[in-house]
Amino acid sequence: MPFPQRLIDGYNAFRTGRLKAEQSRYRALAEAGQSPLVMVIGCSDSRVSPEVIFDARPGELFVVRNVANLVPPYAPDGTYHGVSAALEFAVGVLKVKHIVILGHAHCGGVRAFAEQTAPVSTTDFIGRWMSLLAPAAEKVGARGGMELADYLARMEKAAIALSLDNLMTFPRIRMLSERGELALHGAYFGVATGQLSVRDSESGLFNPIAV
Repeated sequence: MPFPQRLIDGYNAFRTGRLKAEQSRYRALAEAGQSPLVMVIGCSDSRVSPEVIFDARPGELFVVRNVANLVPPYAPDGTYHGVSAALEFAVGVLKVKHIVILGHAHCGGVRAFAEQTAPVSTTDFIGRWMSLLAPAAEKVGARGGMELADYLARMEKAAIALSLDNLMTFPRIRMLSERGELALHGAYFGVATGQLSVRDSESGLFNPIAV
């Protein structure tokens, strides 16, 4: 099967458009290295690209994406930890000043966990990964008579709060955060509306960014 033509077409458009316009920036980044101030941990969902949402230029964001934008708790147990390794690199090497957990509406991973449907119930990796959401589900509580859309939105936002809590289990991140040298943020993107809301650290509410 050949390389996807859509990607070839996209690359050609990039090469003759953005690359041509920002060639000097790419050369400078190649020579001096990257020094982004912001790390974004987002969902792998193809509809929620941090670089697109924040209209980022090359070198501005250090991005990690996974199913449901989750951060596991600190666990130096000798096994493989992709998110933790990226956090260590971002904080220890790049010296980022902000970490943003970017969640979103209509998250397939959150819905599968909430309903205990495939792929959560049928695979080894996704089911174990999504089990990280259990503490968030406990805080949200039972759905009861709540509309499914409202319940899922609460779960999606609770997942962001959980990841922020888990960030604070990392000793270096906790130390830098308490010193005021590293800021942790939660944000929620409405796929259908394009609205971005930012979590207030004191109230826990998500407030839409004014336009």
